[in-house]
Amino acid sequence: MFTDGSYSQLPDPVRQSAFYDSVTLKRGLAWIVDSIIVAILVFIALAFTAFLGAFFFFAFWMVISFAYRVVTIANGSATWGMRLMAIEFRDWRGEKLDFGQAFMHTLGYTVAVSVAPLQIVSIVCMFATERGQGLSDLLLGTTALNKRA
Repeated sequence: MFTDGSYSQLPDPVRQSAFYDSVTLKRGLAWIVDSIIVAILVFIALAFTAFLGAFFFFAFWMVISFAYRVVTIANGSATWGMRLMAIEFRDWRGEKLDFGQAFMHTLGYTVAVSVAPLQIVSIVCMFATERGQGLSDLLLGTTALNKRA
């Protein structure tokens, strides 16, 4: 885990709290929007498989969700749901996430979603940490911020 000094390029959560205001709530709303988008993508893909993908629905969902999250985060440091909520990920240097970081963040998210206790711990961390970071964020040194104007 990173010490406070390694986050020196990110806005200070006390002195620049506007960057973190309501981010946890916005992440939850963005997650709902992203889930709807993934559901639409899954049903479109199912149609292209003549609904044979329904036999592997959970795996199908996870693969499409993973690809959606990696691609959108790598191309703008935010999923479409996050963009709608005007939040974005930044790494410990204050920079947008690149493809490798997006992949690792999505991998951490996918593991947490697949193991319910990890997801619960991640949500608790988002409410309890000063930067609203989930488990993947804490491991990678990333955080979600309100977009800079």
